[in-house]
Amino acid sequence: MPSILCMLRGALAAAAVAACCAAGAQAVPTTFGTIIGNGLLCRDQTDNLYYYDYLLKAFGPAYKHDGGAYWFKTDGANLWGTAISEVMVSDDTSTYIFVGAVAEAKPEELEQAIIRQVGLHYARIDSSAYPVREAKPASRIVYFDTKSKIYCAKFKPLPPVQPPPVRQRLK
Repeated sequence: MPSILCMLRGALAAAAVAACCAAGAQAVPTTFGTIIGNGLLCRDQTDNLYYYDYLLKAFGPAYKHDGGAYWFKTDGANLWGTAISEVMVSDDTSTYIFVGAVAEAKPEELEQAIIRQVGLHYARIDSSAYPVREAKPASRIVYFDTKSKIYCAKFKPLPPVQPPPVRQRLK
């Protein structure tokens, strides 16, 4: 009875798709490491609209908007051998344009993973109990409770200077 077998296969396939959709599971794009990883290391132009659109397409709508940023859950994402649970991108209210991520590792562990995978070294830029680590050109790793946050932030460019209207220049 090939028709019953086909129906059973179709029902099983539909159930698997429904289970994935119900769980909200989305595959992490293969470009995640290149786009988000390089962005976090400040190896690319920092454009919040670009990162927002990328994250929206890859992971769906931001789950929160807080602290001048849109926050996206990135279940299953991994950078430098470290689980990345969230990625945030600045909104237009911030004086900075930034992309950041929450890594499920202590800053020391994240730093070592980046050194092993990329060769990029960080320097401690303060002498506190929870030092900020910075790499050139400006990527930073900071403590985030028992995890770490890595980000690249740049000053928002000012709009181009406009010459005064012709009437004002003639006076």
